[in-house]
Amino acid sequence: MKKYKVALIKGDGIGPEIIDEAVKVLDAVSVKEGFEITYKEALLGGAAIDVTGDPIPQETIEIAKSCDAVLFGAIGGPKWDNLPRDKRPETGLLKLRKALEVFANLRPVQVYDELLNASTLKPEVLRGTDLMVVRELIGGIYFGQPRGYEGDKAYNTMVYTKDEVRRIAKVAFEIARKRNMKVTSVDKANVLEVSQLWRDTVEEVAKEYEDVSLEHMYIDNAAMQLIRDPRQFDVILTGNIFGDILSDEASMLSGSIGLLPSASIGEKYGLYEPIHGSAPDIAGQGIANPIATIASASMMLRYQFGEEHAADRIDQAIKQVLKEGYRTKDLSSFDAKEVVTTSEMGSLIAQYASQI
Repeated sequence: MKKYKVALIKGDGIGPEIIDEAVKVLDAVSVKEGFEITYKEALLGGAAIDVTGDPIPQETIEIAKSCDAVLFGAIGGPKWDNLPRDKRPETGLLKLRKALEVFANLRPVQVYDELLNASTLKPEVLRGTDLMVVRELIGGIYFGQPRGYEGDKAYNTMVYTKDEVRRIAKVAFEIARKRNMKVTSVDKANVLEVSQLWRDTVEEVAKEYEDVSLEHMYIDNAAMQLIRDPRQFDVILTGNIFGDILSDEASMLSGSIGLLPSASIGEKYGLYEPIHGSAPDIAGQGIANPIATIASASMMLRYQFGEEHAADRIDQAIKQVLKEGYRTKDLSSFDAKEVVTTSEMGSLIAQYASQI
């Protein structure tokens, strides 16, 4: 029997609730598929600050590195907003990504037919949308040096090396080969030298993938095109800050941020998490949507463990639950047959995944 070790970082707000449902689903499919998952919990964010005074204790990094993957909930909240920047919950997450060297952030966006009316865009624009944003995660302007805040001046530096661009580009082209064979590389090469290096390097990598088509698009045009005609995209490849913006924009195509998962992968480690925040205003009420976290667990099975069939079970179960009209509160206005709690939604998906 295959055995996998997963570090669980529940975090703050609704984090513990949604992680519990993902574990419920993982346990259900592991029984059906004949593998075993063991879990090791670790602290991050506000939960870690309250216990240790540090948003990411060294023990958390050690636990994460000792496991095969990390499944993460959400962090942050008003309680910790006034702390110094280096002590805030978000700093802990950035340090974890850096420590694990997870340089590629994968954010799939699929619009479910049953929820076409949940988005603010017209159904005829959205129907059939299925894209993947591949964002470089540990370079660019968020990490570049020098940086500073001095009197009436502040500055940050955007830096990329050819090696950094090459490795993220390879991830995008490999994913495109398993999808619809198209990469759209997004930059601002008309005004930024760092974007020109990005574009030149992506073109070099593209020569190794002649079966995959490549197009370039400036970030401002890409933001517009994502709303005008999202179906034109297959894999969107871009840097850290542009990817941060585009992936959040793309998330609203689905109608709810509670539906969308993400994966952050590197040469060895993988970090899997929903794209939404900790939503402290609804924590503990049993109304959070666990689908994004459950879908993140599916990505973990697929990309980290190679358990394709188990991941398919989860993905199909999510579609079936939505098709039959089960909705958490955030989606209750859209063709809901029954509004269910966080735990009930997790149980339904676990049940369906076991039956498929």
